[in-house]
Formats: sequence, C-alpha cells, structure tokens
Amino acid sequence: MEMSLTFLVLTITFALQLNLASLAEGRAFFVFGDSLVDSGNNDFLATTARADSPPYGIDFPSHRATGRFSNGFNMADLISLSIGSEPALPYLNPALKGERLLIGANFASAGVGILNDTGFQFVNIIHIYKQLKFFHDYQWRLSKLIGKEQAKQLVNSALVLITLGGNDFVNNYYLVPFSLRSRQFRLPDYVTYLISEYRKILQRLHDMGARRVLVTGTGPMGCVPAELAQHSANGECWPQLQLAASLFNSQLVQMLSSLNRDLGSDVFLAANVNDMHMDFVSNPRAYGFVTSKIACCGQGPYNGLGLCTPASSLCSTRDTYVFWDNFHPSERATKIIVQRILTGSSKYMKPMNLSTVMAIDSSKV
Repeated sequence: MEMSLTFLVLTITFALQLNLASLAEGRAFFVFGDSLVDSGNNDFLATTARADSPPYGIDFPSHRATGRFSNGFNMADLISLSIGSEPALPYLNPALKGERLLIGANFASAGVGILNDTGFQFVNIIHIYKQLKFFHDYQWRLSKLIGKEQAKQLVNSALVLITLGGNDFVNNYYLVPFSLRSRQFRLPDYVTYLISEYRKILQRLHDMGARRVLVTGTGPMGCVPAELAQHSANGECWPQLQLAASLFNSQLVQMLSSLNRDLGSDVFLAANVNDMHMDFVSNPRAYGFVTSKIACCGQGPYNGLGLCTPASSLCSTRDTYVFWDNFHPSERATKIIVQRILTGSSKYMKPMNLSTVMAIDSSKV
C-alpha cells in the first residue's frame, strides 16, 4: 500500500514538473553553496574537496565523474530540470560564455560554509563571499552580452538556490574535540551567530538583484554514515549534531520570515530538508530503500570512513540506498527531496512550495 502511494505521488509530481517546465521556460538559475549543489567548480581548484574520479558520476548520463558529490544528478541539477532548464555550468568552467550565460551559473564549492573559516582544511575553495564576488563578475559579463537593463531583468526574474550551514558544524564546530569555535561559543550561541551571518549573506544576494531565493536548511547531520561510523554503536543518530540541526533549522525559518517581512515580499523560500530527509531515514522501506544507514560507496563501519574511491566498497543498486557516500544522499533520495520542494506542504516549505511560486511568477509575465 505504501509503495503504491509513493508511485502515485511520483506520477502526480512528474505531471506537475511538466507543467512547471512550460511555465518557467527561459528562466535563469543561479546556485550558491556547498558540496550538496557544487556541479564541478572544485575540479578547477587545487583542493582536496573534489569528486572528479570514479565511482562518482556512475549514474550520470555520461557515466563519468563530473565533480558532483553524487552517483548522478545533484539537487541543483534536478531543480533545473524541473523548471525546464538545463543545469547551469560551474562558473569556473571555461565553457560558460556567450549564450550559455543566459542559462545562469553555478557558483557553489564543496567544503564552504556560512563562515569564512569553515573548510580551511580543504585549502583552496570558493568561500561564500567569493561566490558573491563571482556573481558580480557574472553580471558584468552578462551586461556586455545583452545590455545592462536586460541583464538586470534576467537576474531579477531568475530562480536562486543556496545551500549552506552543514559544514559550519561538521567541518568547523565539531571537526575536532575542543575546536576553536566550540571554545568560543556554546552551541546555542554559535547557532545564533551563524544565523546572523547568514542573514547578511542573503541580504547581499537581494541587494545584487535576487528576487526568488530557495534556501535549504541542513539535513539530519547526525544520521549520515560518517557520523554513525564515528559516534554510533548501534546505528542511532548522533544526538549532538541532531540537536545542532534542530536549532539551526528552526532559527533559519524564523530569520527568513523576518527578512521577507522587512522586504515586503516573499523573496526567500525555506526548504525544510531535515524533515524531508528524515522521512526516509526513519522509514526507508516505505520509499523503496533497503538502508538509510550504510553508504553505497565507502569503507569501514556503515561505509562511513574515508573517501569514495575506486578502491571503496560499492553497492550494485544505488537506487536502494539513501546515502551515496559518507555525507551525501543518492540521486534517488535527492529526487524525493526535490519533489517535496516542488509540491510539499507547509510542513516542508514556507511560505509556499516551488510550484506555487512558479505559477505566481508566471501569472505576472
């Protein structure tokens, strides 16, 4: 019965996606954030935070590693396809020029966070304010191509996705015992600090012309295979990171609501990725998964240790695993999350889901 309901939801969602594609034809798409949405910028950097070798990309159309931390498409790709656009190229890709600029650009970089000191161990990544600098440069290039007014209109009418926060906990606050940030802040105070810094970033995005911004919270950080391998004896999620996710995500929704009130418009959409993800982490078989604890690719307990490499243990049926590697969801799990973003109730999306936003924007054209 549960599987039948799931297939019905998938069928309805596919029909909605077709309608969305017709509504959004020609809409540019911009992506900011971390490894959940990086489509290959880090391939062009001297950094250890990269996914440019097999088995990454094993289910991508080319069956090659593309720099995405996935077995196939990531969240940014799937949202692009849902609104009728091809995935935006990484900003550092030399092919992003001419008419390709009209599609948009992906500025995301694996390892980054809200704070500039997050991800220092990866040496060379595009921190979020550098991503915003690249967005400024992109707009200058676009103006040269189509003129200043048309460039402004393209940016104003674009959809923007930003995904930040997880690394500020996993690769900063909890990176090592007694980390600098954990000695500087108690967890509740650290969350408050992150939210205040994030608000500045989002305000800057609006100042640069973004008028529809999809902001995803963190997933269930304490339930990823990497954390189970280090902190779990019986497969239970690590309470410390789960508390951090709960505090951060609730305050993020409040901050976005406050920003929208100040701007007098529903510019920012809050996606409750934690609850979306917990649906199938808590009950994987209801969604056709065999496990939500063991990564498809990795080594050690829960396949949660080290990197996903050609030498790693690799599952044969990627669609039945919630997690692809020690931190990142599989393509199929990501598809379920994107479906919730498109059509989800107020439990998942505030103040409205993406299909509603797209319909509203289309009626204004």
